[in-house]
Amino acid sequence: MTRPFSRRQWRIYVAAQIFAALTGAAFGLAAGGVMLKPPLLGAALGALSAVVDSVAMMTFIGGAEIFLPRSRLGRALGRAPVLAVLAVKLVLYSTVVLAVVGGRLGPHVAVLALDHETAAGIAAQVEAGFPRGVLAAAAAVIVFLMVLLRQTTLLIGERTARQIMLGRYRQPRTEERFFLFVDIVGSTPVAERLGPLSVHRYLDRIFQLASDPIDDHGGDVYQYVGDEIVVTWTVAEGRTGARPLACFFAIEAALARAAPEFERDFGTAPKLRAALHAGEVVTGEIGGSRRAIVFHGDVMNTTSRIENATRDLGRPFLVSEDALSLLAGAKEGYALEDLGPQQLRGRQAAMRVYAVAGGPEKPGGVRE
Repeated sequence: MTRPFSRRQWRIYVAAQIFAALTGAAFGLAAGGVMLKPPLLGAALGALSAVVDSVAMMTFIGGAEIFLPRSRLGRALGRAPVLAVLAVKLVLYSTVVLAVVGGRLGPHVAVLALDHETAAGIAAQVEAGFPRGVLAAAAAVIVFLMVLLRQTTLLIGERTARQIMLGRYRQPRTEERFFLFVDIVGSTPVAERLGPLSVHRYLDRIFQLASDPIDDHGGDVYQYVGDEIVVTWTVAEGRTGARPLACFFAIEAALARAAPEFERDFGTAPKLRAALHAGEVVTGEIGGSRRAIVFHGDVMNTTSRIENATRDLGRPFLVSEDALSLLAGAKEGYALEDLGPQQLRGRQAAMRVYAVAGGPEKPGGVRE
């Protein structure tokens, strides 16, 4: 079951190429200006050479990191132990580095416009100043560290890793957030019929398919709880294009497209129940040997209660009045059914909720 590449992935790929070109140019400019003669020509050739090498390596390595996980080979590799994945990637990526750096691809391209005598002189300086083995080894080490960092961030989530490294929530802060609880309907009968190992594969397939719409709509997977996904946005992030609404229907659409494969492999196609609520939470970093970013506040409990109400009210997607009010005009295009104030379990005050039916997948939600 191969998934189409999203616009977001292409943007990341292009951004990675630009970053590789800029960092390569900066390094080549400095190194070429210092180690090659004449300095100005050396700086220009060094920059061009490093850009060619950087982009060539990123074309393969970046493409593999960004696009391979959606393929069958990528999913098989993703099920392997992390050390095995690192070993495979190190061998493949080191081969690319050796071919590019050891083969002097950049310098060969850089001197194409020079006359033969000047090009030969520059090539001799490059050989003396930048030994192939040292450059290739340094590049391989850098690639390995980047892959190790990438694998580590995947374990805790890219956004969480970035926020921990930047220390954004080192000191707790209050903020308004949307919370979307997405529950898989009927996973218990699947477990009884197929057994725990098969239901794990079933849920893993669903969660993998859901990850693309969540990423495309700028959501952050807070946690997986049994057969439930908890997704969050700050109000500023979620308001654009009613992203939490669009995200849910994009997940439904992705699962609907994969329904034949689910029927074939598991004998059933997944259905969803979901709830969306918004309000103030305290967000902070906690933990010692394992750090995590957590949310505290009544919003989480209330969202869970609303999700439970989908069973009683017979509606697959319920949204609180609080969440809808924060979406303002961005919710236009969705069919809203006012269910009135509802007495949610565990809460004294009634809360007005709405059933939401699928509208268009919003361009503002970055979904294609």
